[in-house]
Amino acid sequence: MRKIGLIYIQERDLTMKSKLQPYFLLMAGFALLFLGLLLPSKISLVVVTVILSAMAFWRPKVGLLLLILYVPIRPFLTEVNSGLMLAGDAITFILLLKIFIAARHGWKSLFRFKTFEWAFFIFLAFGSVIALTSGVSIAAIIFQVRTFVIMYLLYYIVSRMDIDYKDIVKFSWVTIGLSVLVSIHGIIEKLSMRQWLLPEAWSQKMLSATNIVRIYGLPGNPNSLALYLGFTIVLVLVLLETAKGKERKWLYAFLTLFTGILLLTYSRGTWIAIAVGFAVFFLLSRYWRVLKPLLISGILGFVLVYLPVNAGVGFIQSLGIEGGDGLGTGGLKDRFKSTFDEENLELMSQSGRFFYIKKGFEVFRDHPITGTGFGTFGGSATLSYGSPIYDEYGIRSDIYGGKYFYSDNQYIQVIAETGTIGVILFAAFLLLMLAIFWKHRNEGHFPKVMIALWFATGVSGMYYNIWELKLYTMYFFMIFGAYAAMKGFYKKKA
Repeated sequence: MRKIGLIYIQERDLTMKSKLQPYFLLMAGFALLFLGLLLPSKISLVVVTVILSAMAFWRPKVGLLLLILYVPIRPFLTEVNSGLMLAGDAITFILLLKIFIAARHGWKSLFRFKTFEWAFFIFLAFGSVIALTSGVSIAAIIFQVRTFVIMYLLYYIVSRMDIDYKDIVKFSWVTIGLSVLVSIHGIIEKLSMRQWLLPEAWSQKMLSATNIVRIYGLPGNPNSLALYLGFTIVLVLVLLETAKGKERKWLYAFLTLFTGILLLTYSRGTWIAIAVGFAVFFLLSRYWRVLKPLLISGILGFVLVYLPVNAGVGFIQSLGIEGGDGLGTGGLKDRFKSTFDEENLELMSQSGRFFYIKKGFEVFRDHPITGTGFGTFGGSATLSYGSPIYDEYGIRSDIYGGKYFYSDNQYIQVIAETGTIGVILFAAFLLLMLAIFWKHRNEGHFPKVMIALWFATGVSGMYYNIWELKLYTMYFFMIFGAYAAMKGFYKKKA
């Protein structure tokens, strides 16, 4: 075993040829997703889901890579064709089935969990039981539990697979490849004033003055796009540790592109989370050499991507092209200034993040021990099913154009829905997870990366429902699963 870059690995053939070896099943699966856009939704639902599931059953690691290609752009795919909405769940459950089949002669091992997992399961059971007593429908409870569980299953699956550094390289390159596509699309979206290569519903969507300057991309949300690029940037840095020659130049070019697009998302929360993550990593590791590519790409991303794209938008506006007047170029300074703008603060107090926090504590004061249960306050289930407590607390249902709201704060949701008991259980889930990383913190850089990711996730939870965001939790649990697999937490099943 030897140390390469940020993690310890077994001796492997890490040549460029092995890293970029054609992966025909993966390319075929990706092509099938876009072919599915052209098919009737019912046909697409059956054909695409069945074929991708078969690929995952035949080659489980290809199935994981297909998820990496599918989940980030799922909002775009399903907006165009609703028949593609079940592909990700189908692949996940097929991979889970493979784990069960592999363990058929030692089925007891399937029920061996770490303590943080038990805390998670008890939290889910508690929130569900309390929801029943609050009048939440069974369907809404199942919906909410599924949202929490579906990406955890990837941890369960990956942690029980035979994962090595070569798999991490493939994982990284697939992410980078899709991120290039997403970034280029984002630039087109920006320069075309949200008129090209977008679903009609997206291009006609009315955005506020503060949001219209942001790139939404194929993930359909600037914050999701920024979080996705944050993971991509980390994976580029991992590959840069062993890259040489042309490969290294290409990685620098990609890093520059991703940094520039990250700036164009104007996602303040994600910038803060990324900064916290890197600060924690540097404090723990003193691995300062990573700073060089970060600083270089940051400067080049600003000069070669951020400024030219905004200049291009300004040029389009100067031509008086229809729609151009509505797309401001904005600026980083304006974005941060608006954070503390009196008008913006007032808006957040009336119907934004401050409003949700205030209402969440109102619910907590009335139900301090147990909360009101899943599906009652600002979670995924309430978006689709509403909430039995909103009328009682004077919470409007039209904040997002007729839809119910996300709390935009994972912690206030946990506080309101599960009370003191739920907070303790959720804290146990998080802290026991951190304890695992901390225990191994001196065993190379990988545990330090996980600690940094844990803190970045914790910060993100202050302004996103981060544990319900599939794009984010997919990467978190896959990376955590790879860490667990390489550390040998569980007996390998696939």
